[in-house]
Parts: sequence; C-alpha cells; structure tokens
Amino acid sequence: MNILQIENLSKVYGKGETAVKALDNVSFTVKKGEFVAIIGPSGSGKSTLLHLLGGVDRPTSGKVLIDNTDIYDLNETQLAIFRRRQIGLIYQFYNLIPILTVEENITLPMLLDEHKVEPKQLADIVKILGLETRLNHLPNQLSGGQQQRVSIGRALISNPAIMLADEPTGNLDSKNSSEIIELLKMFNKTYNQTLLVITHDERIALQADRVISIEDGRIAKDEVIRP
Repeated sequence: MNILQIENLSKVYGKGETAVKALDNVSFTVKKGEFVAIIGPSGSGKSTLLHLLGGVDRPTSGKVLIDNTDIYDLNETQLAIFRRRQIGLIYQFYNLIPILTVEENITLPMLLDEHKVEPKQLADIVKILGLETRLNHLPNQLSGGQQQRVSIGRALISNPAIMLADEPTGNLDSKNSSEIIELLKMFNKTYNQTLLVITHDERIALQADRVISIEDGRIAKDEVIRP
C-alpha cells in the first residue's frame, strides 16, 4: 500500500528572468513501512522536496498525497492540524522549544491537539530513546545526541503516517550519528514507521531500502537497495 504519492511536483522561486526552478516535475510513490533515503548535492532540490512533503511550503504545481489525503487541497488551518498529526519532522538543528522540558517537547504535538498522552506509549518511546532520567531537563541541559533523540520522540508521539528527517545526523559526531540512525531504523522496522531521510552521507543512504538521487530539481536515479 502506498502511504505517500507525489505527482508532477514543481516549485519555482521568483518570476520571469529571475525565476529559479528548485523542483521540476517530480513524481514517485512510497509504500507504508519503507525506508527511503534522498540524496543529492547542495542546491539539487532535495530540501525543497522535503519541505513540500512536510507541508512546510506550498508547491507551484503538482500534488502530495499522504495516506490518500491531498495535503495542498487543505486550507492553512487544516494543513497545520494534518501536519501535526500525520507528519513527523526531524531537523538537523533539533528545533526544540528551549523553555519546555524534555517531556513537554516530546508531547507538544498531542498537547497542541488537546489530546491526552497515553502514558504507556510515552514511557515506551522514552525508554527506547534512553531519556528516562532526562524528562525534566531543558534542551540546553542536554547533549546534541540527546536533543536529537527528543526531536525523534516528538516526531513519533502522534503515530504519524510518515516521518521526514532532514540531515538528522548533520550536527552530530560519528558515534551519535550512528546511534541516531540505528534508532530511526529500529522504529522503521519494529513499528513499520515509514521513513524518508535526506542525507549527504552515503553510508546512511546505503542502509535504506531505497535511494532516490535528486539532481537539478529532478529525479536522476531511483534504486531499490533491498526489496
């Protein structure tokens, strides 16, 4: 079953002679539970693609369907709610709220929705992430690796349809990078969590089920690594 369907997706910045086509008529699908790595040089359009898939920016043309919902048919309020519930976003620089504790940062999507947090689900995620003794800490009291673990917890707490990670290890040393990728792979395999990771690191890309290469705003290659 396809959880993600991208149809003729394009993004143009500017107009006339100064127009820049960041993404050019991109189409592909992703199956539920698939781990897809998206690679490409700087300026290739891969981050633009992730922002469009995450509902952070709107395309010039084309469609993004997540779990059969065309997200750009939604108005801004509907899109914000859908993004909070169905799209887990992980960034290179964590994007944690500095005045909130670890527990508050992780549960923020649920609290914004005025949904009760399931204690067992929270306890399970916190245990897997190794944050049991850090729940009352603020982000500035954590290491970079711990902060990224918090952002993973926040992305997972709503059981999203897809999880999008933009260079999730780009700000970490090699040891923490390996641990974060192993965590993402574990959630992907154990919980069948659909995962798309943008990365410059070929070692990370080769751990995915499939690698999509972006060049000049287009898909240059789409390879299945492990069926």
